Amino acid sequence: MDFEQLRAFVEVARNASFSRAAEKLFRTQPAISSQIRSLEEDIGARLFHRTGGRVTLTSGGRLFLEYAEETLQTRRNIVHTLAEMARTPGGQLVVSANEATCLYILPQVFAQFKRKHPRVSVSIARHERSRTLEAVLSQEVDFGVTTQPINDPRLTIVPVHKDEIVVITVVGHPLTVKSTASLANVAAYPLILPKQGRTRDAINQMFFLRQLKPEISMELESNELIKRFAAAGVGVGFLARSNAAAEFAACLLAVVELEDARIAKDLVLIYRKDKSLSRAAQAFIEIMQTSGDLPHSGPAVKKTLHV
Repeated sequence: MDFEQLRAFVEVARNASFSRAAEKLFRTQPAISSQIRSLEEDIGARLFHRTGGRVTLTSGGRLFLEYAEETLQTRRNIVHTLAEMARTPGGQLVVSANEATCLYILPQVFAQFKRKHPRVSVSIARHERSRTLEAVLSQEVDFGVTTQPINDPRLTIVPVHKDEIVVITVVGHPLTVKSTASLANVAAYPLILPKQGRTRDAINQMFFLRQLKPEISMELESNELIKRFAAAGVGVGFLARSNAAAEFAACLLAVVELEDARIAKDLVLIYRKDKSLSRAAQAFIEIMQTSGDLPHSGPAVKKTLHV
């Protein structure tokens, strides 16, 4: 039994004629007759009375007509639903990123994405950089958002967000008297630094290259703690510009532009090269690419480090 046989049966039943059913389906009458015979053999019952040139349904045929029409309607519903899915992204996406990206970058991206594609469910797996790479490669997640450089040939890399590490201080700090400061000026004050990670490594390298030995007041594991202690005047902190945008706007923290150094923090979206991208995944990539950058707005600098 197949859908073509069911269509033939329904048309014969509706038109009470093999010839008219053949015209409607653009088939020959013998072809329609053959399909009906095959269908009757499959279900083991006669579906039509053929007497005196008239075609009428048997009692079994009348019962079978209900099921046949319901089956064909179900098929049309399935085809329509799949076509709608092809036009409108749906499904689920899982994105891995570190805490700072989850807090300061992804909320705006997800809000924009959900406004355009409300049928797509998006969830976050909060992982550090190495775990994000592992989760993408093992296909535990669909995408990862992390920092350059990425050198794995199995991954596709899509630049999505330009950021930089800036110096943050309490409002009114002596460093804020001028619009810029040298790294040596900053090193003269107690510093609040990330306890570990790629940003800390870049900061250490920056001081090492200039043969500066800063006084480290605190080493903290949380960006939120760095902001709080910097705002309290405990020391001068280093943080990604995007991570303190709200505090800068509310004048709770001040930003100091370095005139002789820069630490770039360029975020990329990563996924496996052999990944088959759904419509939802393609739409997410587009949103990530157009969600807005934070270009460097300070003065020209001599050297840029990357994290």
